[in-house]
Amino acid sequence: MAWSRSTRWSRALRRSSGVGSALPRARSFMILTTLLYRASHLTVGVVAVAQRGGRPVPYLGIAAALGLSVLVYGTALRRGWFDVRHVAADVLVTGCLLPFAVYAWGGLRETPAIGWAMLLGGSSSATAAIALRRPHALAAVAVLVATHLVGYELVGASPAVLGGHLNSLLSSAVMAWVMWWYLRRQGRLLDEANARALAAEAQKARYAERLDHHRALHDTVLATLTTLAAGGVDANAPEVRERCAREAAYLRRLIQQTAEEVHHPEMGAALEEAVSSVECLRLRVTAQYHGLPEVPPAVAAAFADAAREALNNVRRHAGTGHAYLTATGDAGGAGAVVTVVDRGPGFDPDRHVPGFGLRGSVHARMAEVGGRAVVDTAPGEGVRVELRWPA
Repeated sequence: MAWSRSTRWSRALRRSSGVGSALPRARSFMILTTLLYRASHLTVGVVAVAQRGGRPVPYLGIAAALGLSVLVYGTALRRGWFDVRHVAADVLVTGCLLPFAVYAWGGLRETPAIGWAMLLGGSSSATAAIALRRPHALAAVAVLVATHLVGYELVGASPAVLGGHLNSLLSSAVMAWVMWWYLRRQGRLLDEANARALAAEAQKARYAERLDHHRALHDTVLATLTTLAAGGVDANAPEVRERCAREAAYLRRLIQQTAEEVHHPEMGAALEEAVSSVECLRLRVTAQYHGLPEVPPAVAAAFADAAREALNNVRRHAGTGHAYLTATGDAGGAGAVVTVVDRGPGFDPDRHVPGFGLRGSVHARMAEVGGRAVVDTAPGEGVRVELRWPA
């Protein structure tokens, strides 16, 4: 039976076509890229400050830059994206105030000495370009450019140094924004392609499911109705009534499936085959399936074989001609439970010696795959056989 194919594909389609499913991957990449960019600037700053020594202000400045970097990028890694307040603080402190602080109180009055503080503005510019809204990002880059123009003018930087640094500030922001735009665009295109592919597969699965049901109905219910309509058989004959009851039970099971129930095809098909095999021997089975999980093929086969033998025992010993089979996932969702119940006379388990079928075909089969079988009965109470995997 193919009861679950369209349901599984529909759920996969909903998961894959969720809004922004490619966005987390793009964000993670951009966080890592800007983090590495900032790390390279911090490395230059630490080396420069350590080589010069002298006043404590440069040490405090590089410590402040390190602390803000941990706040900005640590929060981004933990939450999945930047906090705009942290980015704004980094632009103002690391990008704008730090160069003036080391100039005014740190004694860094030469272009090479203050270069490491100016360099940190490039990574601030790149982060602001992707983390802030466009007007805010443009304003942040403009403030950084103006601040660094004044800073390099104070130390008397040459036009070549000034032009190169401004180019670095602007190009850092532009390249980061272009990379961020490209990743988001490619992610959306990939998501759309995946959604189309899954939609096509879901449509194929639904068609295959309908085709399977049409074939089954053609070979069973429709064949019976056609024969009755042609008047070729007596509708009140016992064998005809038995066949109608068996096919009505099949239709009932088919109708009871809801859109949200997921039945693994191997498990469902194996149990349905077991039910059909005993129904052919004049045992009426009321079967219900609820949320069958995915299990290994050997486990599905063990469940089916053990259930078939339990149903055969009902046919041979219960004297009712009617059995009830229920198959569900267990409470944890990783296993399965199948029960076979009859309303026959039952027996006293203390006085009854299990036959080969119960020992070899039920208990042994379940034990071989790591499951177990439990028989619950008493005189006058019928028999309940529970098959559970894992044990």
